[in-house]
This record gives sequence, structure tokens and C-alpha cells, in this order.
Amino acid sequence: MIMKRLLLLLCCCGAFLRGAELAGAHSVYLLPMARGLDQYLANRLTNDHVLQVVTNAKLADAVFTDRIGEAFETQMEDLFPPPAAEKSPPPPPKKDGKKEEQPKASGPITDTVNKQSDPSLNSAFGRGKGTVFLVDVKSRQVIWSAYDPPKSLTLTDLDRSASDIVAKLKKDLNPKDLNPKK
Repeated sequence: MIMKRLLLLLCCCGAFLRGAELAGAHSVYLLPMARGLDQYLANRLTNDHVLQVVTNAKLADAVFTDRIGEAFETQMEDLFPPPAAEKSPPPPPKKDGKKEEQPKASGPITDTVNKQSDPSLNSAFGRGKGTVFLVDVKSRQVIWSAYDPPKSLTLTDLDRSASDIVAKLKKDLNPKDLNPKK
């Protein structure tokens, strides 16, 4: 009996913590999604007054995306670079009057690194079909997700899917609205 109560208590604590994280998101930035779903989500989020959609990622509390993983982490590093580490002071000059030799930079012939961006970061090929994630900018944790694949690629079905996703988010943001007082 005690184990059941402990398990119930732990589950409730987890639900309250998740709700607190989700409630902390007020402004959201939408990364490009497959089939332009991000545009439909932005429209529904704004019209339903669920979250404020921002066009500057630095102003966002959370990010909407339709994929997570290495490519997403790279995009997050580009949008929200970690604070630069303190630069160490330059080494003092040598006392014998000679300048310290600097290592030579590699030339264009010896430089074999591909300088172009990774095409997989912008590809929609490996993206999930119908799952969206709301990721906290600071903790980089998924604070909410939903699976609602559009029935087809028509504009109406994409809008319906965005509407359903926003309705689920709105319900999870306001759980007390589920049980209206009589």
C-alpha cells in the first residue's frame, strides 16, 4: 500500500514539474518544418492567443521543431551560441628580442575541410512526419510534444493539423479549464 502511494506521489510531482516548465514558455520561435507546417502553427498560435510567436530567436523562451537530434542541436548552437569563454591574455614576448614564431595557417590547397553548411541540417527528408516538439531554449529539454500527422498534403489538412496541435497545447497549458465549475 505504501509503494502505491509513493508511486502516485512521484507521478504527481513529475506532472506538476512538467506543467511548470510548459507554463514558463511565453514566446516561441518556429524552426522551418516539413511542408510549411511552421507557417500554419504560427498562424494558429497567434490567432488563438496561446503563445507569442517571435521572429527573433534570441527573444524566445522555447522553440518549435519537427525534429530533434544532432541536426537540431547544431541549429540550436547556431541560434543560441554558448557564451564565449574568457580569452586568455597573449603570451609575454621573449626576452631575447626574437619574436615567437606563429604557426603557419593552412593554405587553400592543404585545407581539406568542407566549408559549406551541412545539407542535412536543412533537409526535410529525415524529419518526422507529424510530430512536433516544444524545446526549452535554456535547458534544451523537450517540454511538450504532439503527434498529429496531416491526412494529406493539402493546405486544408495542414491547417487542420496545426489547429489540432495548438488545441492540444492550449489544453495542456490550461488543465484547470477541463473541469469547469458548475
